[in-house]
Amino acid sequence: VQLQASGGGLVQAGGSLRLSCVLSDPSGRSFSTYDMGWFRQAPGKEREFVAGISRDTVSLYYADFVQGRFTVSRDNTKNTVYLQMNSLKPEDTGVYHCVAYDRDYSDLTTGEGMDAWGKGTQVTVSS
Repeated sequence: VQLQASGGGLVQAGGSLRLSCVLSDPSGRSFSTYDMGWFRQAPGKEREFVAGISRDTVSLYYADFVQGRFTVSRDNTKNTVYLQMNSLKPEDTGVYHCVAYDRDYSDLTTGEGMDAWGKGTQVTVSS
């Protein structure tokens, strides 16, 4: 499974970015059978969960620090998961990784047990 994220960049505090992540699976397994999410890692800090969305789009999960600023979504016809980030703060700076996971055995708290990790896209928020 390969995950390719894009959409990061440099933005001023209060600005917005939309991250995208496309999944490709040479085995032919359908994107719609994966739960998808986003983690981030700031310099010198451990990675942390940001948001997740179930394979059927019914269940959404957010870290407490999101506080209504971010929205996770997916388009199963495009094999793509999105993270719309509004009201960005300098503390949101980091590398954002998309993940494919399974709610039955993946740990969204630690990031253990993910099916796949993307390389990440850099988000930098200036004050």
